[in-house]
Amino acid sequence: GAGFCPGCPSSRPALCCGPGVQWRMAQVLGPCTRMGDQEKHLAPGSCHRISLMDFGFPQTTDSKILQEYITQQGNKLETGKSRVPPTVTNAVSWRSEGIKYKKNEVFIDVVESVNLLVNANAACCSARSWAPSSSRCSCRACRSLRLGLNDRVLFELTGRSKSKSVELEDVKFHQCVRLSRFDNDRTISFIPPDGDFELMSYRLNTQVKPLIWIESVIEKFSHSRVEIMVKAKGQFKKQSVANGVEISVPVPSDADSPRFKTSVGSAKYVPEKNVVIWSIKSFPGGKEYLMRAHFGLPSVEKEEVEGRPPIGVKFEIPYFTVSGIQVRYMKIIEKSGYQALPWVRYITQSGDYQLRTS
Repeated sequence: GAGFCPGCPSSRPALCCGPGVQWRMAQVLGPCTRMGDQEKHLAPGSCHRISLMDFGFPQTTDSKILQEYITQQGNKLETGKSRVPPTVTNAVSWRSEGIKYKKNEVFIDVVESVNLLVNANAACCSARSWAPSSSRCSCRACRSLRLGLNDRVLFELTGRSKSKSVELEDVKFHQCVRLSRFDNDRTISFIPPDGDFELMSYRLNTQVKPLIWIESVIEKFSHSRVEIMVKAKGQFKKQSVANGVEISVPVPSDADSPRFKTSVGSAKYVPEKNVVIWSIKSFPGGKEYLMRAHFGLPSVEKEEVEGRPPIGVKFEIPYFTVSGIQVRYMKIIEKSGYQALPWVRYITQSGDYQLRTS
């Protein structure tokens, strides 16, 4: 479909409202919460600035570029002095010219998300790791940046040992990455955009050991009470620590009068979600912790039988990766010789992490 800009002298479509374009415009304009906001976003003076397509040909959908020209302020259009956005006509359309910083830095975040599903018999049904590698560039004039990983394909080509290498699947890159260079020698070479962006993502199809293992015993006494015992064990190396651990344990919808006892952390009852959330600020590897909960039940039971939702776990482990991926080197190519500081950070976090109860 196509939308029309109010106040336009002609009725030609100004914006193609496909799902991708709507998502880009939401990034640029932000959510519209009031009618006043919508009027600001579609002001008549902004008609020439929100066009993403000319005569049916897409020009640019990069949200960072559009933010330079789509604002909430009024601008007077001077006829005869139309200016083509220089970023769009550059060979490198994702990076503007004239960027300056007092301190030149490049940050690489390797974030791995672990998806886990364990059935009621304590058997692991599926365990996979998916990792988006995010970057943030604050450099004055970065001509090129090269990144090397412990890629198994590269190690096989060079005859190195494959013991400390990883096999990456479903690799996706940002548009700034030179794909031909990666195909030749597995080097990730790119001119980074300014600010935050997702450099690449990959998937690991290898068997992943559950990082936080949960054992639960739920005893329900008819017309009386329900008692829950949950044991959590960290199954990652002792040098690492999981932060912000949250274990969500389901309870019957008609439970009341909660009482808790925990060996570490705190527990609270969330009645609108029918769960107990056990929060542990710091969970070292190899440790075991216990939580007991006691709930009262009404004397009259409901006729329908409730299901048993799974136990959910949230966590984040800094300086640790499940796959063992490593950034072997990161080189900043710049002829002027200015100094730039590269930083690499590894994080493993929970994705869809669920353990079913019996």
